[in-house]
Amino acid sequence: MYKLFRQCIFQMDAETAHNFTLQCLKLAGHPLLQPLLKSVIATPKGTEKTVMGVCFPNPIGLAAGADKNGDAIDGFGALGFGFVEVGTVTPLAQDGNAKPRQFRLIEAEGIINRNGFNNNGIDYLIENVKKARYRGVIGINIGKNKQTPLEHGKDDYIFCLNKAYNYAGYITVNISSPNTPDLRQLQYGDYFDDLLQSIKARQTILADQYNKYVPIAVKIAPDLSEAELVQIADALVRHKMDGVIATNTTISRENVAGLKNADQLGGLSGRPLQQKSTAIIKRLSEELKGRILIIGSGGIDGVQNAQEKMAAGAELLQVYSGLIYHGPKLVKDLVKAIK
Repeated sequence: MYKLFRQCIFQMDAETAHNFTLQCLKLAGHPLLQPLLKSVIATPKGTEKTVMGVCFPNPIGLAAGADKNGDAIDGFGALGFGFVEVGTVTPLAQDGNAKPRQFRLIEAEGIINRNGFNNNGIDYLIENVKKARYRGVIGINIGKNKQTPLEHGKDDYIFCLNKAYNYAGYITVNISSPNTPDLRQLQYGDYFDDLLQSIKARQTILADQYNKYVPIAVKIAPDLSEAELVQIADALVRHKMDGVIATNTTISRENVAGLKNADQLGGLSGRPLQQKSTAIIKRLSEELKGRILIIGSGGIDGVQNAQEKMAAGAELLQVYSGLIYHGPKLVKDLVKAIK
């Protein structure tokens, strides 16, 4: 069934297809239709996993970017995900970069996007999270507005953290998108230390305020040198972060050179990212030595490369591009196989 659906939506441009699919999932998430969707897909229950102090129904999640505004949480949840990460969301609504900004690399099962954190703002997303009936874990991925100067970037993250804290199962700090100018600079040196210190301090205050501890993960880029990765791992430990998501999209084109759309600017996701992200997970795991949870993301399109990421050191996994190319069966297969 999904092959036919894919054939239809691949006649559309990538962003139109994405928005159409979101509307379908939003409809499918309606209480009257959700049982039907679940019966058609029949995803196994999976294996519960408690990490970061949170019980995940199974270790397979939806990566951020698929549902930026939390419009289809229940629909995605009905596909069998143990957790759904919504966002990236910013303090203020913003349009993102000019269209077209999403491109398929069909031969490589990859996608390039240069969306630029297009979203309706944190308040809109929180209202959707509050209305969601989904019983899995909802992660909220936060970022900074394009117009916010880098030196004030942490203010945007703190603003979103304050808004999201009471409604999130966990919160992800996204400092690794290649599509917001200079954002990745927040991964390095004093910017990184200052950001993590501020976030940790605010987390402590919010934990007292709401009488609950909501874990915070940091999402990193795959395009890091050995020295940069070691420094990031050290900072994550020093500032007592709860998790790290490895990885975001890549600006490298080494695996797709010569393919249609390969020269488009933006971040590349999907199968071409698989080996690079797994290598980052492995090296990160060696540095972290189990002190911080690793969530593996990037190029997961089947059980084998999901198992490779788990073997490299990930404890939870996220998919997005693989879902576009392989459909809900991917979730079913992963939930069944990954413990």
